[in-house]
Amino acid sequence: MDVAHELLALLERFAERAALPRVRGLLLPPPTMPTSIAGEFCAIELDDGSLGLSYVLLDESTKRLVAQGGDASLGLEGADALTVARWFRDGTGARRALGFAAVNALSRCLFDRAGYEPGASGDSIGMLDPQSTDHVGMIGLFPPLVKHVLQAGARLTVVELRSDLAGQREGYRVTTDRSELASCNKVIATSTLLLNGTLDDMLAACSKAQSFALIGPGAGCLPDPLFARGVTLVGGTWVTDREAFRDALRAGSPWTQAARKVAIRREEYPGVQALLERLH
Repeated sequence: MDVAHELLALLERFAERAALPRVRGLLLPPPTMPTSIAGEFCAIELDDGSLGLSYVLLDESTKRLVAQGGDASLGLEGADALTVARWFRDGTGARRALGFAAVNALSRCLFDRAGYEPGASGDSIGMLDPQSTDHVGMIGLFPPLVKHVLQAGARLTVVELRSDLAGQREGYRVTTDRSELASCNKVIATSTLLLNGTLDDMLAACSKAQSFALIGPGAGCLPDPLFARGVTLVGGTWVTDREAFRDALRAGSPWTQAARKVAIRREEYPGVQALLERLH
């Protein structure tokens, strides 16, 4: 099964053990060109306050969703959260993005009910600790993170879907050819790989990677299928002040004061079975 099918199977196990909250609503950034990452994500909120994020500028259908302020025909308010989560597995475009947000929201719900809280992320680059002897692969160009890798003296190769970004830069190379990741021993990747369905292909291209960190605000799902595939760390956003977070997201403003960056290491994660057994 692919990641989407496996995640839905895990959430269905959650639903068998507990009554799940329904969807309270959809939170969207303002319909303007984002000036920061804060304006690139939507959120699904559940009745219990659980929030799940998803990248919302992936294609034209998701951009239209933002420009139109949502689509009332989707019937999200009061909807069964698991039904919406299935859109990630079965839908396309905006429905898939919203389904992914619902997957993340239900994952947060399970974490909270099981009393599980990930530890803080030690840095912004997936705790890869780049060294001068490393060849770091970056899937998705993260300009603020590039300098951290280069300052460590590591070799850097960036793989991008956008051909207009390809070319030699000062100290590193941007390419659209994922086969160039073959010699990387450490990899950092955007969580958008989950949304566009390319995670398995990218992992296959990184056969020599000893560390593979999947990071970003959308990295909020149960990590079990990711760890089983070779991901070693999942770094996401943990909302700590829901009201402030809602206001910031709707304004397209940074949500730094309303959330913190967390990291789930494969070797430290208890596993979904242990979490389910903790449910009251």
